[in-house]
Amino acid sequence: MPARRTAACLPPALLAAALLGTGLTGCGETSSAGDGAPALTKDQARDVLTGYTAAANRAGQRLDHSALRTVQADPQLAMDTASFKLRRVVRARPQALKFERVQYYIPRLSGHPRWFAADATTGSGKLAVRHALLFTQARPGAPWLLTADPYPSGPALSRVALDPEGYATAVSPNSGGLAVAPGRLAAAHAALLTGGPRAPGASVLAGGSATDQSHAALLKGREALAQRGITLSTRFTAAPYQTYALRTRDRGALVWYVVKQTEAYSAPAPGKLAVKGDLVGLAPARSVRRRMDTTVLVQYLALVPPAGRAAVAGMYRKAVTAHGS
Repeated sequence: MPARRTAACLPPALLAAALLGTGLTGCGETSSAGDGAPALTKDQARDVLTGYTAAANRAGQRLDHSALRTVQADPQLAMDTASFKLRRVVRARPQALKFERVQYYIPRLSGHPRWFAADATTGSGKLAVRHALLFTQARPGAPWLLTADPYPSGPALSRVALDPEGYATAVSPNSGGLAVAPGRLAAAHAALLTGGPRAPGASVLAGGSATDQSHAALLKGREALAQRGITLSTRFTAAPYQTYALRTRDRGALVWYVVKQTEAYSAPAPGKLAVKGDLVGLAPARSVRRRMDTTVLVQYLALVPPAGRAAVAGMYRKAVTAHGS
C-alpha cells in the first residue's frame, strides 16, 4: 500500500489497461461467523494498524519490497511489491502513510483465519484517499497482515451493521438470503468483464464504471490497437484468494473479492510494443519485441443487497507480472 498512492498518479498501464483505468475469487471458507468472541478488541486493532503503518513506511522509504512480507499477505503483497518495483525504476518514493478518521469493523468469529476491517483516509483535500483496509491472522499467534485495501468511492463501510457492543457480523462466502452469494461475486464479475453484461451469471452486478463500462472500454481499446496492427486478447477469472464479507444494516453484505486479468499483446514487427506505465519494472524493456503477456490483479469492494444487483463500491487495480518475447 505505501507504493500505490503515488503510483496511481503515474501514467496508467499499457494500452488497454490505460483505457480501463480505475474503472475496472476464487473463494475459500472464512472462519465461522456467529456468537463467537470478537476477532480482537478495538484497542488491539488500533495497535495492529499503528504497527503496520510504521513498518510500511520504513519499507517505503527503502523501497524494500521484501520487508512488506512481514506486514502484508496476498493479494496486497503481490500488488504492492509490483508498485515498489515500478518506483525503483522511476525513482519515486511514496509519501509517508498517516491514517486518519479510522473506524474499525471487527466481526465475531470462531476459529481462524481471523480478520477485521478498517475505514480510514490518507491525505487531505483533493488528495484525500479513502481506504477499506482488511487485516487477517492465519492462525493463533500469527502476525496480523494487510491482505486487501480497495479504494471505496464513498462511505461504504458505514453501512456495516454493529451489535450493541459495537462488533460486526461476518457473512460466509456461500451465505444465502442475498442477491448473490459473496463467494460467487468474483466469477460473476470476471464473466461480465470477459463477455459483457449478457454473459452467463453477469446479471447479478449493476452497471457502472467497474462493470459494463469497463467491458465497453476494453472493446474500444482492442479496436484501437487493431488499427495499429496490434492484437490483444484478454481474459478475466476469479483469483484464488479468500472472499470476506460483513453484514450490512439492510441485511445485505459488504464483500471484498479479487479478479485476475490476463492479457496477451502481439505485434507483427518489433517496435510497436513497449513496457510503459503500470508495467514499468515488471519486465526489461528490451525483452518485449513481438509479444507481451501480463497479469493484473483487481481488488473489489461490493455492496450486495438482499435482492436486486450487487454494486461495486471500490477497487484497487495493479499489474503484477509482465513477460516479453
